[in-house]
Amino acid sequence: MFISFEGIDKSGKSIQVSLLSDYLKNKGYQIVKTCEPGGTKLGEKIKAILLHPSNKVSKISELFLYLADRREHIEEVIKPALKEGKIVICDRFMDATVAYQGYGRGIDIVWINKLNKIATQEILPDITFLLDINPSLSKQRGRGNDRIEEEKISFYEKVRQGYLEIAKSCPKRIKIIKGEDKPEKTHLAIRKIVLRFLKKP
Repeated sequence: MFISFEGIDKSGKSIQVSLLSDYLKNKGYQIVKTCEPGGTKLGEKIKAILLHPSNKVSKISELFLYLADRREHIEEVIKPALKEGKIVICDRFMDATVAYQGYGRGIDIVWINKLNKIATQEILPDITFLLDINPSLSKQRGRGNDRIEEEKISFYEKVRQGYLEIAKSCPKRIKIIKGEDKPEKTHLAIRKIVLRFLKKP
């Protein structure tokens, strides 16, 4: 089983990834908790390039760096874990590229989708949780400390709208969850959906 978490920065993804991972481990499942960018050794280096505030990266170069990170992630972490029957829980995956580089940066979305298929080998999450919050709340939760987080609120408004559009196009896979609730309440809503999925024959 492959689960991904999406949402704009400071939406609470990392907390929910940890809560769900811990819960499923306690239930006896084998869990691989990972993230993008940075889920591999090469990915950590790509992440440093992408997010360091002093780096000037063109939007096309940014796109290809994220895709390179994803390809290595698929090869080294995600595909092997799924073959072993483990549950993979990932903080960001392909939808982030469509939302950030497509809707946020204005790169052609059809083109991004084609490149994503190549990078992912068409491996899709079984469930994606979109933690939806208002961009103004995102800014209130913390100051930007990387190149992406330093973007203006108008950028995050476009990214959020992008995520909502993606969710509309994939209602079976993507579940929209309020990211403004207390973490414990959000976790219970997510847990309920995952347990229902795991009980399917």
